[in-house]
Amino acid sequence: MSVDTKLAFDQEYIKNFSKDRGEPEWLLNFRLKALELAEKVEMPKPDKTKIDNWNFTGFKHEVAKADQVTSFDQLHEDVKALIDENVKEHNLIVQRDATPIYTQVSDNLKSKGVIFTDIATAAREHSDLLEKYFMTDAVHVDENRLVALHAALLNGGVFVYVPKNVVLEEPLQTIFWQENPEAGLFNHVIVVAEDNSSVTYVENYVSFDNQVETVANIVAEVYAAPGAKVSFGAVDNFAQGVTTYVNRRGYVARDAKVEWALGQMNDGYTVSENTTHLIGDGSFADSKTVSIGRGEQKQNFTTNIVHHGKHSEGYILTHGVMRESASSIFNGITKIEHGAAKSNGEQTERVLMLSERARGDANPILLIDEDDVTAGHAASVGRIDPLQMFYLMSRGIPKHEAERLVIHGFLAPVVGQLPVETVKERLTEVIEGKVK
Repeated sequence: MSVDTKLAFDQEYIKNFSKDRGEPEWLLNFRLKALELAEKVEMPKPDKTKIDNWNFTGFKHEVAKADQVTSFDQLHEDVKALIDENVKEHNLIVQRDATPIYTQVSDNLKSKGVIFTDIATAAREHSDLLEKYFMTDAVHVDENRLVALHAALLNGGVFVYVPKNVVLEEPLQTIFWQENPEAGLFNHVIVVAEDNSSVTYVENYVSFDNQVETVANIVAEVYAAPGAKVSFGAVDNFAQGVTTYVNRRGYVARDAKVEWALGQMNDGYTVSENTTHLIGDGSFADSKTVSIGRGEQKQNFTTNIVHHGKHSEGYILTHGVMRESASSIFNGITKIEHGAAKSNGEQTERVLMLSERARGDANPILLIDEDDVTAGHAASVGRIDPLQMFYLMSRGIPKHEAERLVIHGFLAPVVGQLPVETVKERLTEVIEGKVK
């Protein structure tokens, strides 16, 4: 299916959709502007990946609204399996297709002024605050056609706001469950941590139907104010029929930190961008990503850390495994702008290919416009070590089991360093499912 922006959505459709959700006027106007831009701006151009024939427009925007769930026990077993049973008080939002079906926020969070709600509720009840951050600094609506389409057709997501000096010990978790195989997900996530606050946010994307073609168009924005810390964990696990565009951005102020722990485990075609702007002096970013490609899958991953502030630090670590005829591009970009003196940028990309037909490219890129900095990169692409396989098989381990152990060993240096424990556990489960 070719890329086509002649969608079955016009201004009248957008106006009615926005009205039905009770959205403020500013958001309606934003949608209409985005719809107009979608006809003008270009598609993204991921390096070395041709996406002209990928399906970005074949989906249903509105599906039957899912029934609400009144208690944790009523959630689907596959959803409950994603939730840490050891946490006594869950702060959790579950969205089925484009409908939030279950929300639980502790009284402790509410008493501290924390906002943790779905994006539609945020637009109605926290309009001014949402407008302040919605596609302002981290992401801009005119960046490319898929971002513009996202803004026009936004139908799900969450808004997190942590006030100054509030430190949250328990993670906030969302589960975006695509139950209807035709449902298109246009999820927008905003996480805001004000001065000297701290929050861990974890999201899971999951679907199970491998046959029906549809779209997931996801944008996430993270704003870390001076002295704040945000740990953002995600496990993306869409089925084979889902074409995914995901754009996660960070905007980091003075002495603030953003940590990314991303398990990109989709089975369908995927374009993923993860960009962090280190705006303030002493700002910090750490982006860790693991991925497994299999079948005929094609993927493109770009991790980009841009240093603007002095003494800023940015670290990129990516490990990918390619099986069967899968093909993936891994781009790591460290950009140190003029004036970002004393900054440090380091990155490592490693790709393991398990068959002769699999292909993986690791492309480390350093763009340095300042003299007094430290920057470095490492990259490797290779096939499975026959000596490792020989050693394991000589101990009586079958070939398939030996390959499974090698994959776990290859990904362990990244998975073991993930800063979000629930992401680490869930990712280990997903990896196991993909290497059986």
